[in-house]
Amino acid sequence: MNIDIDKLLGYAKGLADAKILVVGDLALDEMVYGDTERISREAPVLILRHTHTNLILGAASNAAHNVATINGGKVGVVGIVGDDYQANDLRSAFERAGVDCSYLIVDNTRPTVTKTRISGSCFQSITQQIVRIDRQSSEPISSEVEDKIVSQLDKAIPNYDAVILSDYHIGTLTDKVIKKTIDLCTKLGKKVIVDGQKDLQRYKGATSMTPNLPDTQKHVGFFIKTKEDMHKAGNCLLKDMDSEFVLITCGEEGMALVMKNGTMVRIPVFNKSKVFDVTGAGDTVTALYGLALASGAEPVYAAILGNIAAGIVIKQFGCATTTIDELVDFIQQNRRKLEKIELGVYNE
Repeated sequence: MNIDIDKLLGYAKGLADAKILVVGDLALDEMVYGDTERISREAPVLILRHTHTNLILGAASNAAHNVATINGGKVGVVGIVGDDYQANDLRSAFERAGVDCSYLIVDNTRPTVTKTRISGSCFQSITQQIVRIDRQSSEPISSEVEDKIVSQLDKAIPNYDAVILSDYHIGTLTDKVIKKTIDLCTKLGKKVIVDGQKDLQRYKGATSMTPNLPDTQKHVGFFIKTKEDMHKAGNCLLKDMDSEFVLITCGEEGMALVMKNGTMVRIPVFNKSKVFDVTGAGDTVTALYGLALASGAEPVYAAILGNIAAGIVIKQFGCATTTIDELVDFIQQNRRKLEKIELGVYNE
């Protein structure tokens, strides 16, 4: 199977047509930078002279940011923040990105999930991360907060074309929240795309999911070494999840899209060069894949767009995003190369 480039370009340009709701574990990435001065007299640690701080949307927030830069801000989030100054920083970051954060729930028993990365450089050397500080609670959310999330889902879901469930296992996506989302979306004819890392059986009834290779292997209980193994694993997921299709991401080995009709399509990585940072690439794949499906793209072309987008963001540091213009430019500049790629198609 070869890629129809004109069709791919059409789907890329149509990405701005859909509205997406992201439900899940919201987080703020606080990137603190400084220049190395000397060793402290107080302890054998570096002293950094602070230069600047960047506030970046991370975890489920990154998926929403990726959607926002593509569709011009037609995206909202449902999730939890604490009653702290990091919550204000997270809201401000959402507002700058054009993400509707009016459905946020405040839980004063938990901190706003914040991952602070402190990085330093010396004499214009490469900046390196020195330490990471995580603020988050591992306690289950209360039934009261859970009910508030469900109430917000009733208000929000009717206003969007599809929902992305982004689970970082920090507590937002309880069984009740997942079931409510899938049931309501099924009733309203909305698509549900899942980015989950474990306990995948909890998402039964979702339209599709984007597990990585290790998590897929854990779920199916065997190693995936051949295309036959991959096909079998995809079919197991489809049966267990009662989904329409599943997109298994395999890092430098590309992706495998397995569909309910028994067809599997292997999609290679289109650009393996200049990999700088893979942080957040999974969020980008899920965001673009979900957005493309919601805007009417065929599953294979939705996966290809997610693949291309991930190849763009891994050339940047931290959780990065891309735009429709960048996607279109990449497709046009690599048209001949893409036309020659043979997608592996396998049937039962």
